[in-house]
Amino acid sequence: MRTRTLLSQVLAVNTGLVAATAIVAALLAPEKAGDAASAQRLLLIALAVVSAVLLNTILLKRRLAPLDRLIQTMERVDLASPGQRAKAHSTAPREIQRLTADFNRMLTRLEEERVEGGRAVIRAQEEERARIAQDLHDEVNQALTAILLRLQAAGHDVPPGLRLELKEIQTLATQAMEELLTLARTLRPTALDDHGLVPALASQVADFGDRTGIRSTFHRHGDLPNLSDEEQLVLYRVTQESLSNVVQHSGASAVRVELSSIGRTVLRVRDDGCGFKPGGRTGRLGVSGMRERALLVGGRLNVFSAPGEGTTIELTMGAS
Repeated sequence: MRTRTLLSQVLAVNTGLVAATAIVAALLAPEKAGDAASAQRLLLIALAVVSAVLLNTILLKRRLAPLDRLIQTMERVDLASPGQRAKAHSTAPREIQRLTADFNRMLTRLEEERVEGGRAVIRAQEEERARIAQDLHDEVNQALTAILLRLQAAGHDVPPGLRLELKEIQTLATQAMEELLTLARTLRPTALDDHGLVPALASQVADFGDRTGIRSTFHRHGDLPNLSDEEQLVLYRVTQESLSNVVQHSGASAVRVELSSIGRTVLRVRDDGCGFKPGGRTGRLGVSGMRERALLVGGRLNVFSAPGEGTTIELTMGAS
């Protein structure tokens, strides 16, 4: 059963009361006049009822309109797009103004708690990444180094027929060490800590091109403003995730990474791959995670793509 609106319920009650009053008045009125006078009296009563209902409708719609606008704002608000607030006109009833102010305060508190909670999660993730990267470097890498040294020592004592096989094992162990160090650098971008954002991005793009064979270029425009550690990390991670998507999903032959600080700081990662229809594959591409990271530092992430026209990931820092 569909629930009726507050306006329809109040109008129904008021209409019933007015109609009942009119009927009682008609029944109790003296019947000294003729039929014409009685008909005129009934017409006047009907006009009074209709006028009362119309006035009630106009008045109630006007007084309940702020409440309807507040409900529409509540239904439209999305915490993923912060800054949306309800507005109450100065002529709105006091209760509506109080309810609007309380709703806006609740939104502010929820947005602040969401940002703080998200930052805490990201900090925990980065700390765990750093711990794992350190363990890989200190323990697993040392174990592989020891294996290589033992293989080299054993190579002098084995028969000539086994030396080629030991050589192949040494090659495999060396490849494992290189892949391990690459993984450790991916988990924790030491270049970001040691050299800063721009060299770290340039190194990341160059390594990506060497590793995948995709033609990769990095371009820098403007003077980099003072960015917080969190903002630099978001720029680095969004670039990392975007490049990962290029090699996994786009089939691109070239990718261009731009970092512009003319006005706002904007990062763009463009590829010439197959593209996709917006809204269809964004879940697979990890866009929600990148968008969440951007939101936590006051940024905005947009995806521009079309089938056969490549993809552009754009991160704008300090977006309103």
